[in-house]
Amino acid sequence: MLPRRPLGKTGVELSVIGMGGIVVMNVPQEEAYRAVALAVDRGVNYFDVAPSYGDAEERLGPALAPYRDQVFLACKTAKRRAAEARRELEESLRRLKTDHFDLYQLHAMTTEEDYQIATGPGGALEALVKAREEGLVRFLGFSAHSVSTALKLMETFAFDTILFPINWVLFFNENFGPQVLARAGELGMGRLALKAMARSLWPEHGERRYAKPWYEPVDDPQLASLALRFTLSQPITAAIPPGEPSLFWLALDIAENFTPLTAEEEAILREKARGITPIFRLSD
Repeated sequence: MLPRRPLGKTGVELSVIGMGGIVVMNVPQEEAYRAVALAVDRGVNYFDVAPSYGDAEERLGPALAPYRDQVFLACKTAKRRAAEARRELEESLRRLKTDHFDLYQLHAMTTEEDYQIATGPGGALEALVKAREEGLVRFLGFSAHSVSTALKLMETFAFDTILFPINWVLFFNENFGPQVLARAGELGMGRLALKAMARSLWPEHGERRYAKPWYEPVDDPQLASLALRFTLSQPITAAIPPGEPSLFWLALDIAENFTPLTAEEEAILREKARGITPIFRLSD
């Protein structure tokens, strides 16, 4: 079974691998049933989805229904104003066939405009706080693709969790992530990781081997093991692998036998990162 780790100060323990809703996006419902059942059987208790993931909510809701009281369900809103965020929350609850989310997050907080609108008067954060007061959500968090925005959000509100890219190329080539992990740790936040198995952007004119990831993922089993184990060796609770089903199952295989990355393995990974263009920039 997958190892589990505490999620910050929430009192919850999550499997070190979470299933992103993109895994079941655009698949037949029967396939979604099978994928969720197998993931739960293998120890996954953390599921994360968003309205922007195509039909993932519609697929995940029925498939999760038999296990809803056994799992931790996280959802997100990319809306920045309170009224819109509230409507999206209610629609997500309906599609996912649940009366509450365990975690609800501001989604993809990146720009200064995102920050100013979402945290200002009438912003989405107000809707999240109200939903928590009403029992529609248990914990509040955010996802971000910007170091500066993530740091600013952590100082603005006592979020329970952060969902952030924690990735070997970003760490080694851009110093993107260590400072966010450190500050979240000081605040006792639950730290959840994205993009552990990302390599770089797809070549502009090259063939894309996978339909779902917007970035080029690591699919070589040995390098994928080093990359994912690098992320799981950081002070995080869980990582969400790429939404491509084959890569999700590969991540489960790796995590079931997790051992921390050694200094020698980190040196190998650092060398393999040399010359790779990161998917994000520290200045973004």
